[in-house]
Formats: sequence, C-alpha cells, structure tokens
Amino acid sequence: MTSPGATLRIGTRGSALAVAQTTTIANALAAKTGVAPEIVTISTEGDRSNESLASLGGTGVFATALRDALSSGAVDVVVHSLKDLPTAAAPGLSIAAVPKRVDARDVLCARDDLTLATLPPESRVGTGSPRRAAQLRFRRPDLEVVDLRGNVDSRLGKVAGGQLDAVILAAAGLDRLGRLGAVTEYLGIDGWPTAPGQGALAVEVRAGDEKLAKSLDHATSRILVEAERQTLALLEAGCSAPVGAHAVIDDGMLFLSVRVYGPESYVTSSHALYVSDSPDPAGELAGRVSTELFDLGAAELMGAS
Repeated sequence: MTSPGATLRIGTRGSALAVAQTTTIANALAAKTGVAPEIVTISTEGDRSNESLASLGGTGVFATALRDALSSGAVDVVVHSLKDLPTAAAPGLSIAAVPKRVDARDVLCARDDLTLATLPPESRVGTGSPRRAAQLRFRRPDLEVVDLRGNVDSRLGKVAGGQLDAVILAAAGLDRLGRLGAVTEYLGIDGWPTAPGQGALAVEVRAGDEKLAKSLDHATSRILVEAERQTLALLEAGCSAPVGAHAVIDDGMLFLSVRVYGPESYVTSSHALYVSDSPDPAGELAGRVSTELFDLGAAELMGAS
C-alpha cells in the first residue's frame, strides 16, 4: 500500500498510445489523491514481437509483463487497454477501476478521403485484428486485407507512404493521441461491432489495494464492459478471437449484442434486461447471449477461423 506523500508507481506499455492513456490516468489519480505519480514503462511480448496477434496467441501478450511487475511490487498500479486484457482474473490482482469509456467505434483511415464503400477494388487495407479482417472480408470481399503490426504512427505512415490504401484503427486510440484528423470514416457499431471492452481502460492493483484507484471507477462503463467480456469468457474465446460485441444502457435497460465470425458466415445474438431486475445484470445477459450463440454454431465458426 502506498502511504500518503509517497510516489505512486504506475506501470504501462511503452508505446505512445499506452503512455498517453496512462498519463491521463496518472493525472486523474494525482488530482484525487494528492499522491505524485511516477510512470514506469514495461516491455511486453506483444511490443517486442512483429508476429501477428493470431500467431502469438493473442490473449495476454500485452498484459502478462505488466501483471508480473504489479505482482512483484515493482509498480503499484498498472493501466491496460481493456480489450487487450484476458478475461480470466489474475491471482492476487484486482481491477480497481474502469474509468468512463470513450468512443468504442472502429474507424477507417484511408488515402484521398476514401470510405469503405468508395475504396477501389483490390485496395490494400491493413489490420492486425482477426475480427476486423473478417469484417472487411464480409463487407468488401474485393479488397486485399494485409496483416499489420506496429504503433499508430507507423500504421498511418503506411497509408501516407502509399504502401497501403487504408488502415482500420480504434477511434479511442486516435483520440488519445490527438490524431482524429486522420479518420475518413467512422464505422457504425450496429453493422461493425468492435472488440469487447474497446474504448475502455482497466486500472489494476494488488488485491487489497483497491482504494488506490477506485475513485476513478465509472459504474455504468464497468457494467457494459463486463457484459461484453463475460460473453467472451463464456465463449472461451481470447481477446484476438473474431468476436465483436457492444453493450449499452438506455433508460435503465442493458442491451447486449455479440457477433461471432467464421470464414464464410457469422452468427449474432442480442438480448436485453432491466438492470434493476437482476443482481448480476452483466453476467445474466452474457449467459443468455453466449447460450444462444452456441446454439447457433459459434463454437464451430471460431474453430474454423
């Protein structure tokens, strides 16, 4: 536990995006607690490797080193992009806060202000996400999908340099980096569901130290991402699986829609309930949706992807 007047050591990946979002959390924690933050950058397997996320296994490649540093006491808090965090809890650790979620949408960043509909046939579109690749193939089977790794600037640079015609990125990341000017199209959630937890951060601490960060927790955002991520867990799918999900609360009702992609087809399930009608609305809704998805053949689709 960090004592008053001590420095709060906050662990993060070293990418520009990770440092930007961690700096936001560090400033918010400093404002609420009066404790001076120290940002500690940590190299992860996902940052060191140029292999595709699918070949790396996806789950945990960005989180394991951060969690190891937290468990060992090298840092007091770590900040994750929630979409990159395994759904299974880490022994001895606790998600103390899910700050207010920002824009969960994917965006297209294309040359010449092109949109997904106006990209010429055989245009080269880059993404490192199996979900986004599947969505591109269903929406525009005439495009060439190029597997892509690297930070936001390097990805945008491939469009500016002519190696690619477009890339698909997360609106939240571009916003945190001040790069929304690169967006040529926002992709609507209804037809283009995004990764479970996209647009949200997780502030993780050692179990028992939750008060270090619980002041940043946004209850509505936590319910939304828990519904999405619990469905992912019940599907036994990792964070790189071709699964899109979106939850929203409207007038007291929690809505959850999840889509699972295969090579040639996809299945979707959508359910809703009043938050006040259940002691565990996120878990109950995730159970309904995952059960229906399995009945529709989701396991076979994911196994074939």
